[in-house]
Amino acid sequence: MTKLDRKAAINAYKERKPKAAIFALRCAAADAVWIGPTLNPDTVHNKIWFTLRQGGHPNRELQQAWTTHGADAFALETLEVFEPDEDRYLRDNQLKDRAAHWRERLGARPL
Repeated sequence: MTKLDRKAAINAYKERKPKAAIFALRCAAADAVWIGPTLNPDTVHNKIWFTLRQGGHPNRELQQAWTTHGADAFALETLEVFEPDEDRYLRDNQLKDRAAHWRERLGARPL
């Protein structure tokens, strides 16, 4: 990779628009689903798995299921990806509304 290619790749990364997503975390062994919003769907898997492996996830019910059943019982699924509103307040409300919609639709727990 040349120096110009590297600079172009860095600039493209900095200028990218983040996409928001609603995701579901399923535990087949416990027959449970947790749904949550994220502003970075590309990294949410690593973030959640890391906190669960460390034993420090803020959702105690989810952490207990992870401790009981292990990583192999869990799967992460993206339910919806959309362009968030530029206004932070509107974006946050949009994420909350869509996550609540999916929780109600699937009978899931909040993450």
